Amino acid sequence: MTTHIDSPADLVDLIGKTVGTTEWHDVTQDQVNRFADATGDHQWIHTDPERAATGPFGGTIAHGYLTLSLAPQVLAEVLEVDNVSAALNYGLNKVRFPAPVPVGSKLRTTVTVVSAHRKPAGVEAVFGLTYEIDGGSRPACIADVVVLYR
Repeated sequence: MTTHIDSPADLVDLIGKTVGTTEWHDVTQDQVNRFADATGDHQWIHTDPERAATGPFGGTIAHGYLTLSLAPQVLAEVLEVDNVSAALNYGLNKVRFPAPVPVGSKLRTTVTVVSAHRKPAGVEAVFGLTYEIDGGSRPACIADVVVLYR
């Protein structure tokens, strides 16, 4: 589901509402390995399937920050905002990783508008993102992501 709005100012009308839920996305070992290369985090629980098979999670898991880094993709999938010169990642208010994301699992994310207000530089919006694992009992990640729309 994608929500389409004419301008960032319209986000004010969506405060407290869900703007969409993404499709399910596969978490692959190749994706995890590429993230490890990009960040320098090659901890074995992420990148060594043989060792991780006997580890605490029974296999490799995605980095928490990999899950979080999907935020721009998630927002683009569920929200289309017209009349914007730029949408800037402005920060995070809260992030938690309640459950590990096993490689080979599927993730989807539900997005709500937590707040939105005008600033001299544009409209600052806070989106609540809840990443869920297919078949999981707890969310993989809960984050309040701040975007500045110019």
